[in-house]
Amino acid sequence: VLWSPSVATSRALVLGLLALLWPPGRGEACSCLPTHPQQHFCRSAVVIRAKVTSEKIVTANEDPSNPNKLLRYELKRMKMIKGVEKVKEVRYVYTSVNTSLCGTRIAVNSKRQYFITGNVLNGGKIFINMCNYIQPWENVSMAQRESLNHHYLFNCDCEVTICYSPTCNKSMRNQCLWTDWLLERKLYGNQAHHFFCKKNEDGSCKWQLVQHHPNREEFVDVIEP
Repeated sequence: VLWSPSVATSRALVLGLLALLWPPGRGEACSCLPTHPQQHFCRSAVVIRAKVTSEKIVTANEDPSNPNKLLRYELKRMKMIKGVEKVKEVRYVYTSVNTSLCGTRIAVNSKRQYFITGNVLNGGKIFINMCNYIQPWENVSMAQRESLNHHYLFNCDCEVTICYSPTCNKSMRNQCLWTDWLLERKLYGNQAHHFFCKKNEDGSCKWQLVQHHPNREEFVDVIEP
């Protein structure tokens, strides 16, 4: 099967939607392609920073007799980073109750903030799954916070491709080879936490170390009502 830039998100989204149609008790194991935080940002319709205040199992539609269920998380939104043109207000996000269909779990904690990426379904519902990038805000590095506001959005024409072998090479000019796993044996290492893939004027892309600007910190961490 040929890989395309939207495979990871699209596959998980399709699996999640299948939860609405799949007979109870049946499913398949969820699998996600490794994805750099920049790619998560670029491929997601919505990126938010929020607190998760409650969770509830709800029916997949307005029919209370519908056996297909979704897990609904209630949010207290702190900051809308991407997607304000798609959804004006974010109160809930939804996921499959079945982890085999990529349903994801978030610990409800009124004090902890999360960085959440998701997709918008018909009707304006925000759907999240295991293949989305969902992290406690304290685990998001300062370089990543800087990139959320100043770098990722302007470099979405670049492709970050994971590299498993010392012999891997670029197949396109707009690629950055992601070597965290190769060099550090962990997925989210130095490149994920401190670099972004930058587009050059000639259309090529290369890794760029994020220069943290202390005067921007207040903007990055601002809390919106």
